[in-house]
Amino acid sequence: MTTSSVQLLASDKLTGDNYVTWKSNLNTILVIDDLMFVLTKKCSSIPNSNANQTVREAYDKWMKANEKARVYILASIFDVLAKKHKSMYTAKEIMESLHGMFGKPSFSLRHDAIKYV
Repeated sequence: MTTSSVQLLASDKLTGDNYVTWKSNLNTILVIDDLMFVLTKKCSSIPNSNANQTVREAYDKWMKANEKARVYILASIFDVLAKKHKSMYTAKEIMESLHGMFGKPSFSLRHDAIKYV
């Protein structure tokens, strides 16, 4: 993680009211660090002992990226939220939970957009 990524995560921790901005910043960091795929692609099952190297490398890459993404997410939310989500295994699970807590349904977003037109 670069210094600017750390500064961005530390300066704009998720409070709830800033969910859209926080998510945008986090997504930017995940794209820059080539980690976004853990939110969109499912991890394959644990390779068995006779799996070829390509399968093992793909699994290892996903697991390492997931762990980095989890750390980024947990570091960028307030401690109470981090404690609640620390036991979740995947970055995607954490993001889905946070979206459920703070994300607005698309109808509300459309309604807010119409107010400003």
